[in-house]
Amino acid sequence: MIQVVYIGLFGALGCISRYLVSGWTYNMVGRSLPYGTLMVNIVGSFLLGLLMEGSLRSTLLSPEVRLGITVGFMGGFTTFSTFSYETVRLLEDGSLMQAGANILLNVVACLMFAALGIYLARQI
Repeated sequence: MIQVVYIGLFGALGCISRYLVSGWTYNMVGRSLPYGTLMVNIVGSFLLGLLMEGSLRSTLLSPEVRLGITVGFMGGFTTFSTFSYETVRLLEDGSLMQAGANILLNVVACLMFAALGIYLARQI
């Protein structure tokens, strides 16, 4: 039962963080692409790789806290559904280049940053 509490608490923090980071990103670079979603997905991929690999290699986090952070916080922070919706909207608007760039950036950058997080955790 404590796992569900951790997931809920960390999930709320992840949602709030997503809202803040996404808004900050749009303010910094504009809205010509869904940069806010891209930023939270990149940061989330990096953090999930780092946290999972790091916490599986140490006892720093209890399994319950790790579950709260990875499922709760990261689940609330990152968003595949928003990425999908924004890409479909770009396609519907005839913005094929932006839609393609959004897909490519999200997939490639998120995979690279997840790998970077895993690599860094293995170095610690």
